[in-house]
Amino acid sequence: MSNFRQHPSSFRDEAGFVFLKDDILYRQVNQLYAPHYQRAVTSGFYQFAIENNLLIPHLELQENLTGTDNWYTTLKPEPVQTISYPYEWPFDMLKDAALLTLRLTKEALRYGLILKDATPYNIQWFKGQLIFIDTLSFENYQPERPWNAYRQFCEQFLSPLLLMHYHQTFLHPLMLAWPEGIPIELTKKLLPFRSRFSLHTWLHIFLQSHISEKTRHKEFHKVAFSQKKLMRLLLSLELLIEKLKIRDSEKHWSAYYHEAKERGDYLKTKTAVLESWISKIQNIHTATDLGCNTGEFSLRCARKGLHTLAIDADAACINLLYRKIKNESITSVQPLIGNAAFPSPGIGWQNKERLPLLTRIISDVTLALALIHHLAISANIRFRQMAELFRKICKRFLIIEFVPADDEKTLWLLRHGKPLPEDYSEQHFLTAFQKHFKLEDSLPVADSGRTLYLFSVTP
Repeated sequence: MSNFRQHPSSFRDEAGFVFLKDDILYRQVNQLYAPHYQRAVTSGFYQFAIENNLLIPHLELQENLTGTDNWYTTLKPEPVQTISYPYEWPFDMLKDAALLTLRLTKEALRYGLILKDATPYNIQWFKGQLIFIDTLSFENYQPERPWNAYRQFCEQFLSPLLLMHYHQTFLHPLMLAWPEGIPIELTKKLLPFRSRFSLHTWLHIFLQSHISEKTRHKEFHKVAFSQKKLMRLLLSLELLIEKLKIRDSEKHWSAYYHEAKERGDYLKTKTAVLESWISKIQNIHTATDLGCNTGEFSLRCARKGLHTLAIDADAACINLLYRKIKNESITSVQPLIGNAAFPSPGIGWQNKERLPLLTRIISDVTLALALIHHLAISANIRFRQMAELFRKICKRFLIIEFVPADDEKTLWLLRHGKPLPEDYSEQHFLTAFQKHFKLEDSLPVADSGRTLYLFSVTP
């Protein structure tokens, strides 16, 4: 019997599936998909998409690694460093994922193919940019058929983007509440009346909802849907999405760092200590920066050669960081929306189809800078619980900043009369963390009253 393990998120597509064998990721192509696969290969589409960084690169292996009867061929894709999901993406990242999906659909048409499903779960972060990972999502184009993925695209991409655009707020949790997409009928109800004056919004949301309601109880009749009509549909979606924006919060967070710089040598000392410790640690390759804000220290980790996950609960911060990464072509920082106190859970079939955030961010070095006072006061999490959390996600080292009770930011969190936890002290902090970590070094951060600690994981 072949020893392989099918990936828990890859079971819905009869064309093939992703599996692990000897801890290496593969994708099996089934006999059912053979005609479509051959068209994608012989037409030159795969080569074009890979050369233009639209599709994940892969090798074809003529070996049946699973031993199944319906095997046609095996693909070995380049591995993605860290899997992420659309409810962890900021607005501009989801927007770019939507535009990538539309571009791939248009390009596929030139080769006689069509995208059969249009979901953001087929897109991942790869070497500093978004890329399409589902090699089996393309099938032979049939002009007599409408684009089957149209409604899926509208519900999983267009609906959340429109709602965020018109309400000017980050609504990524809606994609966790509706992982299969926000229903068109609900989107129509949630959009403001003025959205009806956008021709493209009216066409793709209001008119589609109306037609859907009208034909729900009627027999469906196939209508010819030419390539020319489809291209007009795709162009309309593209024009609409390109115009969608969310308010820039850069001024607020620039002020945050400006304030930090005004605290004497605080920021300078903190940076110097961090870079010194990272330079001294041997054989580290990955980092997770929890509570990264707009990524000041995530970027410094990346400059030291670490592939860095930059995670913050504030979607505006992550959106700004995403723009910076995109504009400056930074390849070693991956931005994610995530809350250490309320991390993304496992969802889908048996809660394993989409994996929990905490299982995906395990790194050689974990950073928790100016974070623990937020967890202690805002989320009522005790030091022992924090230590347990960091031990789960940290492979080797933890760099953490202790913020004292009399710090101005701690006092600001207590401004509404919320009591300070009785065990909030540096001694209680050390006692809790030294149960799971070994103290390697500690240094005060200038004259701020704060202290940086370097811990290593104990066996």
